[in-house]
Amino acid sequence: MKIKVLSRANLINILEMPEVIKGVESVYKAKAQGNVVAWPLVEHKFSTGALMDIRSGGAFGEVGIHGAKLLNNFPENAAKGLPVFTGVLMAFDSETGLPIGVMDASYITSMRTGAAAAIGAAALARPDSENLLLVGAGLQSIYLLGATLVKMPGLKKVRVINTFAQDNADRYITTIQERLKNELGIDASEVVFEAAHDMKEAVEQSDVILTITRSTSPLIMKDWLKPGTHLSCIGADMVGKEEIDPEIFRTARCFADDAKQCCTVGEMEIPAKMGILSPETVTGEIGEVLAGMKPGRVSDEDITVFDATGLAALDLITAKTAVRTAEEKGLGTTVEI
Repeated sequence: MKIKVLSRANLINILEMPEVIKGVESVYKAKAQGNVVAWPLVEHKFSTGALMDIRSGGAFGEVGIHGAKLLNNFPENAAKGLPVFTGVLMAFDSETGLPIGVMDASYITSMRTGAAAAIGAAALARPDSENLLLVGAGLQSIYLLGATLVKMPGLKKVRVINTFAQDNADRYITTIQERLKNELGIDASEVVFEAAHDMKEAVEQSDVILTITRSTSPLIMKDWLKPGTHLSCIGADMVGKEEIDPEIFRTARCFADDAKQCCTVGEMEIPAKMGILSPETVTGEIGEVLAGMKPGRVSDEDITVFDATGLAALDLITAKTAVRTAEEKGLGTTVEI
């Protein structure tokens, strides 16, 4: 069997955010139509605080792909000069079972995670939104920001806050326009970037909020949100993680990428344990909104929340796009196994 092997460097040259967004949207719609499966999540927390998780699943019908990825997050690697975020993804053709690609999983995860946050924001935020708050200035934040600027070109101001190391936000805004251009090919020259240091004040001034932290306690309280605010909550993807006040879920229109998974390991986990919501009472899944099966925002006053825990099918459709483009451009390595 021949299989395409793609490195992170290959993927950086191959993947473009608009194409990744298009693929992620197609999977969300396919899920709403019953053609996507997410198999049980496997996770392990090491005594050092490092994390490992395995996500698997597939998107069938026209997409026709299944597989799995194993991700590692080892924060202590930074002091050793080693990558903090690593992983491997394996993708298979669902008609034949033959492998079509093995590749770096960390870059694909970052790209599709950014696309997911942006899709939720664009689908649920007020169309006239101009002010974005990015909560978290870590490795994945640029992908959320870049994808959202692609999906919501009307955004005029971006505030960045990093609660665990405030200086990071100050440094972040000095280079972010250049990084967006060089790393993602996104022109943000018309956008104003500011560092924020007061979370309450920043939340009160925002139309759209993206959260991408490792927090295990609420960073954003319900009383701080002005009517019409949208939140895309991305950081909470394992048991115990929490970025926003559970009370927000009592009155907000709440959407998930996968309702059951979000109520188990996502931002909805704590509210679900408190009895505030359940997989059956979540307003809907984002794919249902994209497919026109359920309404998203129904008034300018709605508070909307999108909880994304990540589906393996999102990685897999991105991998399929990468393999196709790699073949067209003659990139990557083809090996026989």
